[in-house]
Amino acid sequence: MALKIRLSRGGVKKHPFYRMVVTDSRNPRDGEFLERVGSYDPFLPNENPSRVVANADRVKYWISVGAKLSDRVATLLSRLQICEKPPIVETPKKSAPKKKTAEKLQQAQQQAPSAE
Repeated sequence: MALKIRLSRGGVKKHPFYRMVVTDSRNPRDGEFLERVGSYDPFLPNENPSRVVANADRVKYWISVGAKLSDRVATLLSRLQICEKPPIVETPKKSAPKKKTAEKLQQAQQQAPSAE
């Protein structure tokens, strides 16, 4: 069984509340889970200690058993110093400038030094 610690959505429409759960990675997002290990309320301010709540002992236990953290959960738990923050592997390709824009930027860079 491939275990994963991830967020499960709760709350009402337009006001989500998330539970950190340990589940089989093949289960649906809001489906069956083995254990609830914490919660995350995105509507609370960053300074509020109730924004991210986690049972550190249980999280460390599940990690030792082989559970993998989702990227969002790893980021949230890193704020509580339970685990390390995951590295950002790749930037989105959609944010890169298009071909014509890249050409215009390159031309502008070539012309700028000659104007000085």
